Amino acid sequence: MTNADSSTLFAELRTGNLGVRLAISETEVDAAQALRYRIFYQELGARPDANAALSQRDRDIYDTVADHLLVVDHSLGDGPESVVGTYRLIQRDGAHRIGHFYSADEYDISRIEALTGGILELGRSCVDTGYRNRSVMQLLWRGIAAYVFHHRIDLMFGCASLPGTDPDVLATELSYLSHHHLAPAEIRPRALQHRYVEMRRLEPVDIDPRAALSHLPPLIKGYLRLGGFVGDGAVIDPQFNTIDVAVVVQTDLITEKYYRHYQLQSREPQD
Repeated sequence: MTNADSSTLFAELRTGNLGVRLAISETEVDAAQALRYRIFYQELGARPDANAALSQRDRDIYDTVADHLLVVDHSLGDGPESVVGTYRLIQRDGAHRIGHFYSADEYDISRIEALTGGILELGRSCVDTGYRNRSVMQLLWRGIAAYVFHHRIDLMFGCASLPGTDPDVLATELSYLSHHHLAPAEIRPRALQHRYVEMRRLEPVDIDPRAALSHLPPLIKGYLRLGGFVGDGAVIDPQFNTIDVAVVVQTDLITEKYYRHYQLQSREPQD
């Protein structure tokens, strides 16, 4: 399912052969799900269930109520074959249609859901192997910024992953995030009690913040650059071979520099 009305809200944003826009057809959503399968399961070692293994797709019920942001490479064509990056975006009304947000399987997000403004869950982000560079990540963020503008989103949140399932191996990264970037109490998710993993495994004096930051996945570093926070507690996801942290970004904490940049770029003539 695609949210066709949403797809008309902003035109494709271009940088050379690359563009970012929302999926406008079932075949494009299918291409995003195929990309997710290749990255999450074949590359990163997630464990597929029987349906995923048979279809070679990473798909779930949340896809049916989401908008799917795509990075496309026009040098590969203009159809599904051009999809080289994706991000899944779920608003409050979509989550209500199926009962809850994806993040609620891991975190108590009731404080976020109680907010009166627009909220947006980000997830299932991945980029094909040949496109993992700064310009592609910036293009994805331009698309997210355009979406935020059009839908008047006040807060973005979601689960972000670190590779592996041993929290002691990731003690430096988890401790750094909790000590330096813990969300304010009024918007702080907390890992569900039966899944809660303590993040503060090291004392602050035992952490080199610069080294810890350098070891974080690019996606999490991107959230932090936008003024993002993390929730209380991590969660082990054995199916995806990751440790998840909850990330929260208040859109009013995105600097005016970012807003001006994205607005200017979105108004440039398209190639």
